[in-house]
Amino acid sequence: MGPRETGGRSRPGRRAVLGAGGLAALAAGAAVLTTADARTPGDDREAAAGGAVAFHGPHQAGILTRRQSHAHLAALDLAAPAGAPGAGAGSGAGRAGAAALLRTWSAAARMTRGEPPADGGADTGVALGAGPAALTVTFGLGPGFFDRAGLTAARPEALAPLPAFPDDELDPARGGGDLFVQVAADDPLVAVHALRTLQRLARGAASTRWVMSGFTRSAGGTQRNLMGQLDGTANPAPATDPAQRARILVTGSGSGSGSGSGVPGWLEGGSYVVVRRIRMLLDHWEGLPAPHREQAVGRRVADEAPLTGGAERTPADLDAARPDGVPVIAANAHIRLASPRSNAGATMLRRGWSYYDGLCPDGTPDAGLLFVAWQADPRTGFIPVQHRLARGDVLARYVVHEASALFVVPRGAAEGECVGQALLEA
Repeated sequence: MGPRETGGRSRPGRRAVLGAGGLAALAAGAAVLTTADARTPGDDREAAAGGAVAFHGPHQAGILTRRQSHAHLAALDLAAPAGAPGAGAGSGAGRAGAAALLRTWSAAARMTRGEPPADGGADTGVALGAGPAALTVTFGLGPGFFDRAGLTAARPEALAPLPAFPDDELDPARGGGDLFVQVAADDPLVAVHALRTLQRLARGAASTRWVMSGFTRSAGGTQRNLMGQLDGTANPAPATDPAQRARILVTGSGSGSGSGSGVPGWLEGGSYVVVRRIRMLLDHWEGLPAPHREQAVGRRVADEAPLTGGAERTPADLDAARPDGVPVIAANAHIRLASPRSNAGATMLRRGWSYYDGLCPDGTPDAGLLFVAWQADPRTGFIPVQHRLARGDVLARYVVHEASALFVVPRGAAEGECVGQALLEA
């Protein structure tokens, strides 16, 4: 299967490359898409299957909590303030409108306890009797939020636009946004109900820009993405390792704040999230022999052990070589290129979901990964890792990056507070 067709929706195969001797060629130059988390150790708000995850806390739920089986990712754009050019009758946003919306959304987070939102009887009862279902709602702010809310001076430097990466085919309509919402639950009706509630409560203050929906297996099962890879084997464990936690949550002087004077209070305990929609060219990937796919990943399919031996959690020996001197794990295999060792310690917590949205116009599957990566600073997390992958990732032939967005996620809200309150009241 060969190079991607320019401007097309699919890429032809590389059989010519992976014929006789192709395995050795791939071993010398193979790398794969960064995958998403499956078994992130939970934080102190972790819930048993179907239980409640507390909304209030020092950081927002949905970052360190385990990955639920159903998720909806959405971005909204704030309405122009009344009287501004292009503003319609009754429109409002600005700082007061943004604050009112976040207060309303934070109050509606009572849904995480399995309670209906207090919305004047507008709720249709879709989720009645379903229980909490480990529901989490997580709110983030895009670059435009700070301009719309009159807080441009407070926008962190780390919230700068992501750079362009080779082979990106980004759809602007499915990227960016003033506000980010991540809704995740173990019950699909609970997740949809929560998203619809937040969208309804935003009417007049913000309009939905895009929505992406994904899934994975239920908690406790082995979770693979649509390429057959177990997800998150090498993920950090921020819930149990303070050093790794500091790479995911913003802590300490200057971390992710863009200010030498320290982290602003509204961001201390917050994070940054990169969202990417990565379509997998499954017809091409599935046509490769299994040994070639394993060489590209650097792991065995059956048990996800590295090709250097052991079990799934055995550290890969990146220095191991065959008798002929060829590295056992390819020079640009995914686990080598994505490892902190190859990226000056760059670390992300990945909690992505698979998606399957039917067929593309050319008849190929519109399926892949909703990549969600959390980090204390994208300049030392996602950006250097993606640059490295983009320079040598053989999986670029089998995936298309179609959507991209970056948001800053404020710290969690205490009881009686709303998310972003310290920022909006500054």
